[in-house]
Amino acid sequence: MLTKLVSRWHHHQSQNTARPAYLLIADIIADGINSGEFQPRDRLPPLRELAIQLALNYTTVTRGYAEATRRGLIDSRRGLGSYIRGKVPAVPLSGGSSYEMTMNSPIEPGEELAQAISQGAINLFSQKNILGLLRYQDFGGQADDKAMAKVWLEKQLPSVNMDEILIAPGIHSALVGLLTLLCRKGGSVCVSDLIYPGLKAIASQLNITLQSLPCDEDGPLPRVFEYQCQTGNISALYINPTIQNPTTLTLPLRRREALADVAARYSIPVIEDEAYAALATQHIASFSELIPELTWYITGMSKCFGPGLRTAFIKGPGKHQTQLLAGALRALNVMASPITNALASQWINDGTADRVLQSVRAESVIRQKMASEILKEFTFRATPQGFHLWLLLPRHFDWNPAEMAVRLRELGVSAVSSAAFCTDNNPPDALRICLGGSWSREMCAENLQTIAHVMRNPLHFGSVIL
Repeated sequence: MLTKLVSRWHHHQSQNTARPAYLLIADIIADGINSGEFQPRDRLPPLRELAIQLALNYTTVTRGYAEATRRGLIDSRRGLGSYIRGKVPAVPLSGGSSYEMTMNSPIEPGEELAQAISQGAINLFSQKNILGLLRYQDFGGQADDKAMAKVWLEKQLPSVNMDEILIAPGIHSALVGLLTLLCRKGGSVCVSDLIYPGLKAIASQLNITLQSLPCDEDGPLPRVFEYQCQTGNISALYINPTIQNPTTLTLPLRRREALADVAARYSIPVIEDEAYAALATQHIASFSELIPELTWYITGMSKCFGPGLRTAFIKGPGKHQTQLLAGALRALNVMASPITNALASQWINDGTADRVLQSVRAESVIRQKMASEILKEFTFRATPQGFHLWLLLPRHFDWNPAEMAVRLRELGVSAVSSAAFCTDNNPPDALRICLGGSWSREMCAENLQTIAHVMRNPLHFGSVIL
């Protein structure tokens, strides 16, 4: 292990990196883990021995190991030394799937709305030709499906041209198609330092590099984005501007305008993922409004109706570009399900979708108020109409977020570590907590109390999460 670390150190040094030495030590450990060269339980060399080999002082190497520990890369135990950590496993629910505990599920509607949803489906299948819904259809949806999508899109956008609309089988599928289209000639995608984990998985599968942009309280830094546009081969900017997953941030207009200005000057396409935009009650101009000629606007119904309704609505940057995406999506998915499209149309047209959306918003406000009271002594970020929050762990406890998330999931709380969202290999000490899903309001309150109990009793849970 010592030889491997020293070899990687000299390789990085030969590239004349200006990165601080202690951060570089943590980066080297991360690189070794990602490449598979360093395996779980591999023992790291003692601090003094590594300091001598790297010609560094003892304090610098100590800080490097501490940084690697903070990122969840290694464990250190008094008398046992330091060693590579294994991957933290998902903890499945008894009799269920671990997806319920890690996906950001919207709050489910009550019995009255469930009846309305059911009645809408009955009305659809009693009136529609079911055989027609079982046939192949053109990709992107039939004319009446696109008319339905236009109605939903125009709740968040000004008038939309029907020639720029596509219907896809879910936002995730739309993102696969867009990255396939925009990056087929190579190039990287600029992203925030914390993003939707699904995009990381897609990029990994397609072998696309994500260029992480550091963020402040308003979102990605425009000057760093411009630097990447000047020096790198950038194919797109991916942005989740409203109630961002995981941080809950909504980019203010001034930051959207600054990023849009850079994208326009360098002709960089923008993938605007607005999965949560329908929940917001305050409208802020979208990238699609600021630079319509470059923006792919994507929204859907999974976060405001139910994740099982795999329908996404895409507004492209012009008819020609939209047709190119239709070709890519057709090759990947053949078509969106006509039955799913018809159900979405039915619920939008009969007003059920609006009623469900209003219900999710209203219940989110109640649950966020509960969270603000139960977790008032801790630091977290949230949006009233959103159904997740971003919980910052007290740094003086020196907790490992990944193991903390596992422990909370064992206790029934939907928590995901910051590492799942991180793109710069430097995850903050934070967790995403979902307040939605099938939990009742009472169960949500109980889960919040569990979080508060664990946070107030670090010594009791220290053997698990330190």
